Amino acid sequence: MKVILLGELRGKGGEGDVVDVAQGYAENMLFPKRLALPATPGNIKQLEERRHNIEKREDKRVSDAKAMKAALDGKSVKIDAKVGEEGQLFGSVTSQMIADAIASQLDVTVDRKRIELNRAIKTAGVHEVVVNFYRDIDAKLTLQVGTVVAPEPEPEPETTEADTEVETEASTEVEAETTEENAE
Repeated sequence: MKVILLGELRGKGGEGDVVDVAQGYAENMLFPKRLALPATPGNIKQLEERRHNIEKREDKRVSDAKAMKAALDGKSVKIDAKVGEEGQLFGSVTSQMIADAIASQLDVTVDRKRIELNRAIKTAGVHEVVVNFYRDIDAKLTLQVGTVVAPEPEPEPETTEADTEVETEASTEVEAETTEENAE
């Protein structure tokens, strides 16, 4: 079934594109959410009249996406996380954590849904993250994860020779008292 997209639909196209989709997908998903219209002759005629406005919006989206790419491409972001033995994290790094780190360190607001993680980040170290701004405009970031070491058990305080002498004197006094009590 041919439909006219009213906005960007990932993997299908952008606003004003006429695409072919399954009928059930169009009727159950696209039409109720107002993401598309049926490609009837009347709707196609209206689309041609709106084409100039659509092209202006498209140019603005592309220029904004390129500006965001220029601001982020090749930059490095650091995320502190608890690291256990052998560099394993307690939990994993989420796209929301990455978006918050980008906002705080680079002063650029990125929607967490635009961050593409190929797999969950569960180890400390350097990872590469891709941020998709619009269609094929992507920025690659370097993500450094780690540095907060999990708390280790505190070592026993070392005893000095003076502490050992005091402990032995106290223990001999206690032994002497118990021997006297037992003798009575």
